[in-house]
Amino acid sequence: MNNELNDIFLELAKIPSPSLREDSVANKIIEILTNSNINAKKDTFGNVIAKIAPTSEMNKPLLLSAHMDVVGDDSPVVIHKSDDGKFFETDKKRTLGADDKAGVAAAIMLAKYVSENTERSHGGLELVFTKDEEHDMSGIHNLQFNSLESEYVLVLDSDRLARLEISGASYTKLDLVVTTPKGGHSGLDIADKTRLNAAKLIAELICQIPQGVYKKDEYGVVTSINIGSIIGGGVESAISNLPANIPSNEYTDYIARNSMSNLINQRAQAHYSIRSSEEAAEQMLIEEIKNIAADFNRKYDGLARCEIEVSEHLKAFEKSDDEYLIETAKKASAMTNIPLSIGSFHAGAETHIYANEKNKYGKIFKPVLLGVADIYNMHSPEEKIDIASYEKGYKFLKAMFEEFNS
Repeated sequence: MNNELNDIFLELAKIPSPSLREDSVANKIIEILTNSNINAKKDTFGNVIAKIAPTSEMNKPLLLSAHMDVVGDDSPVVIHKSDDGKFFETDKKRTLGADDKAGVAAAIMLAKYVSENTERSHGGLELVFTKDEEHDMSGIHNLQFNSLESEYVLVLDSDRLARLEISGASYTKLDLVVTTPKGGHSGLDIADKTRLNAAKLIAELICQIPQGVYKKDEYGVVTSINIGSIIGGGVESAISNLPANIPSNEYTDYIARNSMSNLINQRAQAHYSIRSSEEAAEQMLIEEIKNIAADFNRKYDGLARCEIEVSEHLKAFEKSDDEYLIETAKKASAMTNIPLSIGSFHAGAETHIYANEKNKYGKIFKPVLLGVADIYNMHSPEEKIDIASYEKGYKFLKAMFEEFNS
């Protein structure tokens, strides 16, 4: 059993660190690293940066990245082993914070190993521990990328042991708005063919727009689209008169039943999210939707119009043509007998930011997302980490570092 790894994890996990309130855990990280003669400090935003100088000019530096904040508040973190002794978990009153203090502790443990074994040949190790990943990713957005020498990045923030994510989806919002120039009374004007109902028309559009998986490959879903909401009709008065004591799960029913049904609606809107780990496929989907809207506008020229607004919230983490980290992970898997799983994840992470930034030498970072433990029920009071898998995860990480520098 790797008691030191578990001790570091538990020491960090017991410190509450909600997003943008990470100072206490940041200070503890710096203390642990400094006590091992590792240069560590906060940057201007409060992220922690640590560096170990190379022992060989023949090797390249490697960057390990993890985030310090957790989902939760400032309440005490009471941690114990599960009854069967297999997991670290809390008293079920709050999150454990293994997301992502498991990654932080594993990175610290590897840094201590590298620092203590000065005879080993390596190209240097850089550590980045960010703030505010769970809330707004402001930590990594404020990172001084041009101070980092590494080109290859292991982001230690997955929930499955030896899971290597080599690409990740973007997050783009698309709003579809249908308007008509003439409304009217649903009784007196219902026979007037120049008065079209925007709520009815947007339903016609929605039926033509794809929903769900748009493209997939051997690693999983590449591109998807999901409708988040449809709003149309005379809902304004119902919303403005929403009772203060009504439960949130009854909002939509109340609004639907109390909206105005005696008017011909002039405006309707649908809100979509698009995710894609391949920019070309995302653009193809958006163009398809724009063509559907153009056909609609030609069909209802002068009677209705559809407008589309697209806003990008997170760029895609596209698979790199450079597969050095993939090959390194395969060798580490063979060395440790820990099965490696390679895939693409259909969500956002700090890999996305790295993949679109450049290092000190003007080279675009080549990140992957790596899991160092099996973590269950993340972001909930039932969160727990499998202890045996965590120890294997550190073994795998150490093997990756050794293979990276072989």
